[in-house]
Amino acid sequence: MGDDIAQVEYTREQRLKYRQKVRRCLDVFERMLAEHAFDVDTPLTGLEIELNLVNSEWAPDMANAVVLEAIADPAFQTELGQYNIELNVPPMPLAGDSFATLETTLRASLDHAESRANESGSEIIMIGILPTLLPEHFEAGWMSHNPRYEALQDAIFAHRREDLELDISGVESLQMYADTIAPESACTSVQLHLQVPPADFAATWNAAQALAGPQLALGANSPFLFGKRLWAETRTELFLQATDTRSPELRNQGVRPPVFFGERWITSIFDLFEENVRYFPALLPETTDEDPEAELAAGRAPRLQELRLHNGTVYRWNRPVYDVVQGRPHLRVENRVLPAGPTVVDVLANAAFYYGAVRMLATDDRPVWTKMSFAAAESNFGSGARLGVDATFYWPGFGEVPWDELMLRHLLPLAHDGLDRWGVDPAVRDRLLGIVEARCKLRRNGSWWQSETVARLEGRGLDRMQALTGMLHRYSDLMHSNEPVHTWELP
Repeated sequence: MGDDIAQVEYTREQRLKYRQKVRRCLDVFERMLAEHAFDVDTPLTGLEIELNLVNSEWAPDMANAVVLEAIADPAFQTELGQYNIELNVPPMPLAGDSFATLETTLRASLDHAESRANESGSEIIMIGILPTLLPEHFEAGWMSHNPRYEALQDAIFAHRREDLELDISGVESLQMYADTIAPESACTSVQLHLQVPPADFAATWNAAQALAGPQLALGANSPFLFGKRLWAETRTELFLQATDTRSPELRNQGVRPPVFFGERWITSIFDLFEENVRYFPALLPETTDEDPEAELAAGRAPRLQELRLHNGTVYRWNRPVYDVVQGRPHLRVENRVLPAGPTVVDVLANAAFYYGAVRMLATDDRPVWTKMSFAAAESNFGSGARLGVDATFYWPGFGEVPWDELMLRHLLPLAHDGLDRWGVDPAVRDRLLGIVEARCKLRRNGSWWQSETVARLEGRGLDRMQALTGMLHRYSDLMHSNEPVHTWELP
């Protein structure tokens, strides 16, 4: 969800004070990287899952306040839209049977939440974009009651000075304007966190960037938006356009958008925070009383709240994170590439592939980013989002290669080795990566199943919205079965 804020409007003086404070925080952070001890004893992973609420007619249910009160679990929090909630999983090590334990815990938490949501008249759906969502659902009362969201919306439109334009062409085309950031709420994702030492951060981030395209093709689960079939993973382009602070003229000048893949391989986490300060205007310029220089001089880890808040409004697909827990600072790569769903076991299979493959790519003697341009990695990302299982990528040693071939011949074996290095139990490793392997061999992911199901239902005479509703009903039943998506039958 991001850090809470206390106000919605800001003066010019507050913005100037914030800019100065952010630069002070950046200077202190640079000193900390050189001098301060970071928490690296037991690298931990974390997980966040964004979820949708629907009513009895399978339309979005603007009821997250009621549902969260019924769930009564601090692990579940609000999200941008009133039909969104988020589940936050406590950090854990990867070794042993942690994935198996996490699967049991996640299913129990979601079953409990589903039961309480049902009592309130809602149902929880874990999917990249809710396919029954339509523009008219945003006519009133769609935004969650949190000052951060209102302030963020005001800041985006203050920078744009005009309505947002959505223009996405894929299998079908969508063109429309929006006078709020409501379309952003359609993007529900899974975020994977990986704690790393400062010396290893750049290699891990570079590896995650290189992996993003194949990762998207593996997990795509967002083919429909506002009744249109667009990209295999429409969520990535929607998120970019629905938060864009730039007018068309600024886009033409090459100004960077807040949703940012990046533009170069890095040598330090400092590169990313320095880019944030140099290139991106403050959207939530709220200043604290912390004196970061004094905190550091006293031997304490400063919160650097202004730098953290600013970083939270630059939506990199692999975001750098600085945090302080129990007085000890640490660094994380937050992987934001994947959509939510389709099932808990699919989410964990995606996570196992990511953690295993990124470990091996980051520790290679001749890492992939020394043999591939950053532009090629960005092109792979776009191809994975647009085409999913039909994507073709550039990869060193393979040239132009179909997604499934790259996965089966190269990346999946790397993921096996990486999970071994993490100390993951072999039985757990084989089960989760076996799901990935079957998905690759059958070329079936959540996006494929959604698209094929809707096409079959339309072939029986249903119109598009009837087919989307029928598909979502089937999706919900299969989601609760926890059988991986590649095994789901078509109607």
